[in-house]
Amino acid sequence: MFKKMFIAAALLAAAVSQAGAQEKAPFALDWKFEGPAAPYLIAIDKGYFGDEGLAVEITEGKGSLDAIPKVATGAFPFGLADINSLMRFLDQNPGAPVTAIMMIYDKPPFAVVGRKDMGIETPKDLEGKVLGAPPPDGAWAQFPIFAAENDLDMSKITVEPVGFPTREPMLAEGKVAAVTGYSFTSTLNVMRLGVAMEDQTVLLMSDYGVSLYGNAILVNTDYAAENPELVKGFVKAVAMGWKDAIADPAAAVKPLMSRNPAADEALEVERLSLSIKDNVLTDWVKANGFGGIDVDRMAKSIEQTKSVYEFVNEPDASLYFDSSYLP
Repeated sequence: MFKKMFIAAALLAAAVSQAGAQEKAPFALDWKFEGPAAPYLIAIDKGYFGDEGLAVEITEGKGSLDAIPKVATGAFPFGLADINSLMRFLDQNPGAPVTAIMMIYDKPPFAVVGRKDMGIETPKDLEGKVLGAPPPDGAWAQFPIFAAENDLDMSKITVEPVGFPTREPMLAEGKVAAVTGYSFTSTLNVMRLGVAMEDQTVLLMSDYGVSLYGNAILVNTDYAAENPELVKGFVKAVAMGWKDAIADPAAAVKPLMSRNPAADEALEVERLSLSIKDNVLTDWVKANGFGGIDVDRMAKSIEQTKSVYEFVNEPDASLYFDSSYLP
């Protein structure tokens, strides 16, 4: 009996020691606990992060720009944010210790979502209309490229700064004719507010000349230099979470519902499925693997950004994405 007690105590001590050895790794999300956040919650609940020696706690975000300064200051070692906004941040804050290490949205969900009954069918239809745009929104940040590629006269578009909580309600109420946002966020939110999908026009910017990447996993580079194996482990766990989500979106949303019980489960399954189909599991990813980037396309995206944003410093792709931590 004493031998059994000793073995049990030793096992408990080992478990406690192992748990204590896990490195705390706060992760700054881009947005709320909605469908596309499910893969990261899977990685927590299934122990993928824990297996890599990481105790990950996820914090909701307030937009796709939100995580960049959080990671740059070191408050969070990891974050999820728009890589195009990261380029501008690093130009305005040269030497800031932050870079992207894993591409999540190979095809960005930047979109303009409008109402057909208010005359929105094509990009040109935005002229003479009111466009609702949250200032921190990643889609709004790239709107000038969309406007340039589609020869829009910005002087003919009335831009109404709106908050994230009021963006879709204003569109549903007809107070604006269109909004900038993520395709899988705004469309479903507006549908839930009573505007059927067939009554919406979704102008996905990548279908209208915008050759940019989307959100990526960021890391604080000082942290990465000190903990390269933990960073590799983080990326590996994220990949496993997304693999599970792609295989079974309905099951993937279950961990999300435990954190956000007020969410509409069926809606979040649809949101996750849309993000997988349109943004994550693209033809390029199927051919080349998940998490990386195409060098030529990145160069093109930088040139496109230069057409609407004046860099203070010469842009350098090596500052924006480091593939060395990918499995």
